[in-house]
Amino acid sequence: MKILITGATGLIGKELVSLLLQNGISIHYLTTSKKKIEGEPHYQGFFWDPQKGIIDENCLLGVDAIIHLAGANIAKRWTSSYKQEIIESRILTSDLLYKALKNNPNEVKQIVSASAIGVYPSSYEKLYSENTAEISPTFLGTVTERWEESVEKFNRLNILVCKLRIGLVLANNGGALPQMVKPIKSGMGAAFGTGKQMQSWIHLHDLANMFLYAVQHHWNGVYNAVAPHPVTNAELVEAIGRTLDKDIILPNVPKFLMKLLLGEMHILLFESQNVSAQKALDNGFQFKYKIVDKALDSLLT
Repeated sequence: MKILITGATGLIGKELVSLLLQNGISIHYLTTSKKKIEGEPHYQGFFWDPQKGIIDENCLLGVDAIIHLAGANIAKRWTSSYKQEIIESRILTSDLLYKALKNNPNEVKQIVSASAIGVYPSSYEKLYSENTAEISPTFLGTVTERWEESVEKFNRLNILVCKLRIGLVLANNGGALPQMVKPIKSGMGAAFGTGKQMQSWIHLHDLANMFLYAVQHHWNGVYNAVAPHPVTNAELVEAIGRTLDKDIILPNVPKFLMKLLLGEMHILLFESQNVSAQKALDNGFQFKYKIVDKALDSLLT
């Protein structure tokens, strides 16, 4: 099997590349940096420039499935220009892939795209499944809706489309966890706001495995990529404290303060999404890390 990956050098991409190679799967990957093009037997890079609509069509040769991870990091201050970049980095890459597939002979049968649970409105009461029709009125909701729409059109080419709505990714070399660990290690850790907002998380190991499983089992449609047992923000902070053997003694950080510091991006810390993993479980996916304490233990000790 041969898989084409976009976003192969990001947090999820690196983990996924390692997993695929361990499973004897050949990889083609797209990069905007010609310096990052490697030509190993099972790991071949190809150049693309989504801004200019340039792509090396040879990337499609022999490819069975595409895993689409490309997209600008949302955890940077949301200026007007950066918000545009967040959207464009997802839409333009999807459009360029679509055009390449439409205009070139290929054997691609499926695309598995990253998406995000930010599509669901913030709620302390609701449990969100993939059947939820509501879209969050926030910038994140807009981004995710347009992102998913840009991938949906691959159906027109008789290609299976699977979208994995990813929760808070727990990893020790990127994402939110290292930023949460720093203040807790120094005795300055605290929950945000009420601390009651639900955080639907997933261990990086399980997330990479879910992308591979989705390809191997021809998943179609939307799947929530979250562990089966979400926690509140306060529970997550306390669990990190337990793992590091640090007490959480400071009062919760008020919302207005984070809004002053982060601007609109502060919603990343205060949105509450209790998201169900039942569909993935029902379709045979097995999580290695179902409980947050076990996940943190594997990453922080």
